Amino acid sequence: MKLSSKSIIASSLFTCISLGASQVYAVDTLAKIKSSGKIIIGFSDTSMPISYIANGKADGYAIDICRHVASDVKRQLNMPNLRIEYLAVTPSQRIPDIKSGRIDMACESITNSYKRQQEVAFSTNFYYTEVRMAVKKGANIHNISDLDHKAVVTTAGTTSDQYVKRNERGKNIDVINLYGRDMDDSFAILANGKAEAFVMDDNILAGLIAKSSNPGAYAIVGPVLSAEPYGIMLPKGDSKFKEVVDGSVNGLWKSGEMRNLYKKWFQSPIPPKNINLDLDPSRSYLNLQRRPTDAGI
Repeated sequence: MKLSSKSIIASSLFTCISLGASQVYAVDTLAKIKSSGKIIIGFSDTSMPISYIANGKADGYAIDICRHVASDVKRQLNMPNLRIEYLAVTPSQRIPDIKSGRIDMACESITNSYKRQQEVAFSTNFYYTEVRMAVKKGANIHNISDLDHKAVVTTAGTTSDQYVKRNERGKNIDVINLYGRDMDDSFAILANGKAEAFVMDDNILAGLIAKSSNPGAYAIVGPVLSAEPYGIMLPKGDSKFKEVVDGSVNGLWKSGEMRNLYKKWFQSPIPPKNINLDLDPSRSYLNLQRRPTDAGI
């Protein structure tokens, strides 16, 4: 079979190295981007204010950060007309999409975890969240122990599910675990009364409550189940691309622009309804601001 020139170029971007029963792909993402003339950013369209759809386009705190990254990639490649494409992905899709090259990076509410680092890489972290639970006011739920024999929803493919299960074992309680397809679906399960609590990152819970039809009907309660860093998800083994992305994120921290982005998305009115989440930075976020790192948990 005769290969086209584009096929030959594409095949050179992924070198397969066999390691026993597994395979590791050495990826040159910058070459892929240069060849295609575009950078493809994966994002969640339901993770307000981190990444979501507002007025028909991708927007949010992580999206702004990745626009800075894309600008630096343009300069690195000397391609001022490089196109930026946004592709909405679900939590269960994003790792396979990074590994297959369908997206070049994922910019959303993705916890930088040691488990995920076995399959993908992460940039310097750009945010720290605290995992808690949203409930309807009057539900008489204040702690994990109050969830015994109750339905709890989390979003499929997220890390929050493990904290439900971990506390379920630790507190000797029995919960019914439900899973939404995405953040909006999970919140709908709570709103419809099919679940008593929704366990998720506090910033996402705040965004979902703020854009709901009755924000005053919900509360974020309970202890902090985990503090988790967010990083930009990248192909594993591509040190050149990670260096460019890290340089961009580190530059935002160093210049103070990251703090300005925090104020823009968490402490100011945001589209599409001009809602102010009025969310103060957590202690973990302030520690990250003082010492940016790509360390996972």
